[in-house]
Amino acid sequence: MASLKDLRARIASVKSTRKITSAMKMVAASKLRRAQTAAESSRPYAERMERMVSTLAGALKGNAGAPPMLVGNGTDRVNLIVMVTADRGLCGGFNTSVVRNVRHLANELLAAGKTVAIMPVGRKGRDQIRRDFGAHLVDGFEQLGRKGIRFDEAEKVANRVIAMFDNNEFDVCWVVYNRFKSAITQEVTRHQMIPFESSVGETVSDSRAVYEFEPCETEILDDLLPRNFAVQMFRALMESQASEQGARIARWTMPPATRAI
Repeated sequence: MASLKDLRARIASVKSTRKITSAMKMVAASKLRRAQTAAESSRPYAERMERMVSTLAGALKGNAGAPPMLVGNGTDRVNLIVMVTADRGLCGGFNTSVVRNVRHLANELLAAGKTVAIMPVGRKGRDQIRRDFGAHLVDGFEQLGRKGIRFDEAEKVANRVIAMFDNNEFDVCWVVYNRFKSAITQEVTRHQMIPFESSVGETVSDSRAVYEFEPCETEILDDLLPRNFAVQMFRALMESQASEQGARIARWTMPPATRAI
């Protein structure tokens, strides 16, 4: 049976832990407000950009001169998966849910006879996926968005992926990340970026409208597709950061017995 001294020490320890977790919740709440505002503000621009590319690309699909980022290079043998997670833990199942989705996608592709490469953006995802797919990892990125996600950071990731595609290092590119829904809900999102596939549904076109492009559609898309990739990567990073802070608040709100690492 515990002595009175042991019980007092235990009570003091619990109070100390409660102060620490309360401080962590306050910090996460402050970061969440900023990250949520940034993520929600990025959505209209990213969605409109994607719709514009989708509308412009509609008439070019199937044409011999269409940009490779739009139609691919004629094969889907090598698949690159860009996996966006956090650099830190203590955020519930935030990292694990993305890793689980990536692991499932990789297994599906390997079972179909494809080659898989995984580019981790975030240390925690890299550490988890390395156990099963260490041989499939390519150089990734860490410590992005320490003071908020900047566009040049997303552009750095996008430029690296596009350079790999131009060097014929892969044929299809997927981006997997957590989309922010609320402080307690994050949705794992999987988006094929190369060849381009719209994630915002079919665009509505006006059959009465006649458009003329200067320069031609192909030249516009040659410039617009890399820009769109960077914008969508920027959005994914901001959605992921907001989801991370929401998951961290939810974790410290749960009863201790139900908290996940």
